[in-house]
Amino acid sequence: MPIGALDQHGPHLPLGTNVLIARRLALDLSTEFRVLRAPTFYYGVSIETKELYAGTTTLRQKTFHLALNDILAGWETHGVEELILITAHRYEPHIQAIATLYPTGATIRVVQAWDAPIDDLLEVQETALRAGEAETSVLLHLYPDLVRLERATDHPIEMKEFQRYLDGRSDPPLIEAGGGTIGWPSAASAEKGAAIYSRILDSIRRSIFLEPRDSYSDSL
Repeated sequence: MPIGALDQHGPHLPLGTNVLIARRLALDLSTEFRVLRAPTFYYGVSIETKELYAGTTTLRQKTFHLALNDILAGWETHGVEELILITAHRYEPHIQAIATLYPTGATIRVVQAWDAPIDDLLEVQETALRAGEAETSVLLHLYPDLVRLERATDHPIEMKEFQRYLDGRSDPPLIEAGGGTIGWPSAASAEKGAAIYSRILDSIRRSIFLEPRDSYSDSL
């Protein structure tokens, strides 16, 4: 089951960037391993000051958590014994809501796509940042028609500041020209995106589908 978030990613990427990546991963993996794929859950937990980032729409963490529990309970009543939840949204309150779901009997395995080791594939950034080199590259590879690279603006950021945002302790900086962009989208390319996406796909493939399944919840 792919789980997204409707979150502004600057003027050059679509609002559904997190949704699109999670959905494509779920589609490719379900096709390869011939497992059922649930419909995408499009909304997640994003920054509370959403009025500063046009288009961002968030559920409260409690609402998101309860909604997912209800959905998973429905699958369980139909005999589903294992559920793989895939998200590409790194915001910690969002991840916490998914990681603390409580099924009555089914095994839950949680995948945060950006936990895959891709740093060696990046040329400018230390790691994947919001709407930066990595995300922009992946969208150029998967959905080039949805990227407006000519509108992209770079915004360097200290990793400590970015981590505070991921932890839910601060908002991402509001950049007049770049909106929700953090990092260097100018360093993005479709070729780089293909390598990054392949690495993420392979990490999920090995950790979820090819290794023994003996734990309640896993991440990459």
